[in-house]
Amino acid sequence: MLMIRLQRVGRKNQPYFRFVLTESRNSTKSGKFSEVLGFFDFRKNGQHSINAERVKFWMEKGATPTDTVHNYLVKSGIIQGKKRNVASKKNTVKNEPPKEEVEPKAEEPAPTSDSSGEKMTEAPAEEKKE
Repeated sequence: MLMIRLQRVGRKNQPYFRFVLTESRNSTKSGKFSEVLGFFDFRKNGQHSINAERVKFWMEKGATPTDTVHNYLVKSGIIQGKKRNVASKKNTVKNEPPKEEVEPKAEEPAPTSDSSGEKMTEAPAEEKKE
């Protein structure tokens, strides 16, 4: 299956991205791609360029963009649709119902011991006055 994805190029600490057409089984770092469709350099005020005609051509042939590329194409007006959520799945907060507050249990009196170290009976519980 063909995919349109971002491929990182550039030096260490100087990222530069290409929009490439590649097979889905190829790794993003393998360097194997069929066609370069554009570039994106966010270090230079988001300088970018993409060949919209070729993107539409390959999407008609069945190529699917990754979520990030899809959002870029929607933002630039090349395709119509809603943006997709690309937040990290590791750090997303799940919608959990609020936990019920647990009331602390009443403290029970500790058993007392005499000077010999033997346990004595528990101290009598305090009675409540009504």
